[in-house]
Amino acid sequence: SINETYAYVTNLEVMQILMKIKSTKKKFGMRNLATVTYEALQYLEESPCKTQTRESIKNYLHDLAAYKLKPHEVLQMVNDPPTSALHTQLLIDDNKAPLTDEENEAIIQLTHKHFQSGGNTEAAASGTAAST
Repeated sequence: SINETYAYVTNLEVMQILMKIKSTKKKFGMRNLATVTYEALQYLEESPCKTQTRESIKNYLHDLAAYKLKPHEVLQMVNDPPTSALHTQLLIDDNKAPLTDEENEAIIQLTHKHFQSGGNTEAAASGTAAST
């Protein structure tokens, strides 16, 4: 049976939850929670999720759907967006057929389109044409 309470959580969602906890931590009075929250936020604020938005992730997921990736592979690509063919392959299960060079390049272009365009908007996608 499927556990409907189980869900994958992106680093962006974790960062947003921790920011909420940080703003209300005085209510809890737990020093350990404050320390863990602070250290986790320090890490996440320097990770790719710092420039991601719910909309950019949603659009990335929509475009990645064409590659028949497993949910945990997609989550890894959101949390650690691949920027090279090797990087992409490291996020794919070992027992799966490797992606073709074309698929690898397309996924890297999606990373640039959705997460590294500066504005995270469709208008900023003009730089996504693959150079051949």
